[in-house]
Amino acid sequence: QVQLVESGGGLVQAGGSLRLSCAASGRTPSSYAMGWFRQAPGKERELVAAISWSGDTIYYADSVKGRFTISRDKAKSLVYLQMNSLKPEDTAVYYCNLQREFYSIVRMRVLSPWGQGTQVTVSS
Repeated sequence: QVQLVESGGGLVQAGGSLRLSCAASGRTPSSYAMGWFRQAPGKERELVAAISWSGDTIYYADSVKGRFTISRDKAKSLVYLQMNSLKPEDTAVYYCNLQREFYSIVRMRVLSPWGQGTQVTVSS
């Protein structure tokens, strides 16, 4: 089984920045895409960004384009989400997950049980 641990969330004022990290461990596939998701209170979980195994293919939700940057360190099984120009509507619990194929994770088809997530709160 794969374990996912998210970190880096916190409380920040609008316009501020945060960097989230996700560590994957356990029985990970030999290659896999990773994604960042978020779920705000009363809303469904949504995909924020995804990155292919090679890092050459990246997806961003329209709501975060130009503000968020996803990256990964394959050697350390880490994926990051740099979040700049944060807005109150970015407030949510942020989760990471993985899937063997990039286009599967873009379709919200994830491989692992969800982790605890990390809370991001943006004040106005």
